[in-house]
Amino acid sequence: MKIKDWDLNLKIRLGGEAAFNIIFWTFFPFLSIYFSNQFGKGWTGILLVISQLMSVFANLLGGYCADRFGRKRMMVLAAYGQAFGYGLFSLAASPLLSMPSLGFIGFTIASFFGAIYWPASQAMVSDVVEEKHQANVFAIFYTAANVAVVIGPLIGSLTYTDNPYPVLATAAAACAILAIVMNTRLQETRPAGVAERTQAKDGQPWFKAIGSQLRDYRVIATDRVFLLFTIAGILLSQTFMQLDLLFPVFLKETVQLSTIFSFGDWNLQVTGQQLFGIIVSENGLFVVLFTVVITKWITSFRDRYIFIGGAMLYAAGIYMFGLMSSFWGFTLAIVIFTIAELMSAGPQQAFVSRLAPEHMRGQYFAAASLRYTVGRTIAPLTIPLTSWIGFPWTFGLLALLAVASAFIYNVMFNRFDRQYVPIDNAA
Repeated sequence: MKIKDWDLNLKIRLGGEAAFNIIFWTFFPFLSIYFSNQFGKGWTGILLVISQLMSVFANLLGGYCADRFGRKRMMVLAAYGQAFGYGLFSLAASPLLSMPSLGFIGFTIASFFGAIYWPASQAMVSDVVEEKHQANVFAIFYTAANVAVVIGPLIGSLTYTDNPYPVLATAAAACAILAIVMNTRLQETRPAGVAERTQAKDGQPWFKAIGSQLRDYRVIATDRVFLLFTIAGILLSQTFMQLDLLFPVFLKETVQLSTIFSFGDWNLQVTGQQLFGIIVSENGLFVVLFTVVITKWITSFRDRYIFIGGAMLYAAGIYMFGLMSSFWGFTLAIVIFTIAELMSAGPQQAFVSRLAPEHMRGQYFAAASLRYTVGRTIAPLTIPLTSWIGFPWTFGLLALLAVASAFIYNVMFNRFDRQYVPIDNAA
């Protein structure tokens, strides 16, 4: 399915979200360094866990609200909320205030509304795209996001550390502009009848409506295939989420100078922090260059082998990363890491879409996003963990979690073969 054939909603989102993502990745990979410098590694891990716990709640709430109030309304509200959070963060990081604690509050608010945005945006894709094209559309959105990953960290490695507040202010402005554009141009895509299914009865107290919502998620939890999928995803997320948590701290503390090229007496060297910006950009560049190739390649395999193979490659990539000390060694590790990433992105989103009933699509995507929100809640603990057991053991533990996720995926597909009628290559 070509982009010119897309629904107008998706075209608007693709452009707007790509612009915001460039700005976002200018500062996001360096936040763990920023907070570690301000609060220390121990407190940074704890604070990031607290922040992401709120995102878990926001994610579940966002899925319910996407079905209850509509995709467009929740996406616009979330974009405005992110604008406020990043604006507050920018003000707190400026010389005018210089209040790291207030900056953390701003970051938490932005993360909260980001979690609200996610399930509505994913449900919108499922609303307007036929099932056979969904993996391709999700992959294109993923590729566009990674174009930003190529550009953003390189800019951030030069600008964000010394001048964080202008970058954060730009992010706030970008979110506000995106909210205005979506509010004026997007059309609601929620299927007819979905709203009525989630409507509270007239005069029903608010807490009963919330109770009904929680019961809906309990129904999702009884879907054993989906539950195993989510558990495996949470374990696997502990690897790929370290790209912007553990990796920058590891490179900053273990790499003083790294040589990229040398010719005679001339050496091109970078610091650990600059090396991190390059590594993240390499990850984004490889995604942009190889998404189409990898996506076409994996379509010839069953989902079982794609999911398990991706998990095992994540295990190999993150273990190798912890062993490396040179630029080219880190590049080799990130190549393997990126192949695993490309094997996991589009197929997993399409898998959720196949499992989700139409009237609970937003909630299924919200529950599936627990792979990321719960995962990101746990992932920051690796930062203080390195102080207790060291970097080598920490990377080894993360590799073992990825192997465990591969085992759970195998159990999941055994159950899936019994519970569902196979669709295309889904069995």
